[in-house]
Amino acid sequence: MSHKILRLPEVIAKTGIARSTIYTKIAERQFPQPIQLGSRSVGWLETEIDQWVSQRISASRPELVIQQ
Repeated sequence: MSHKILRLPEVIAKTGIARSTIYTKIAERQFPQPIQLGSRSVGWLETEIDQWVSQRISASRPELVIQQ
């Protein structure tokens, strides 16, 4: 299985939320935890970000069925 790791600009583009909001939600355990890539770099699994977005859509529009 192949895993794609997204860096912060890609996560911002996929979610539409700001950097500060992402880190606030991480601290509150409401957003996927980043993966440490190096001493000063992190990334996120694309599958976890996609799942988080799908959950937000389902929560705001329960009549929609999200197919994955």
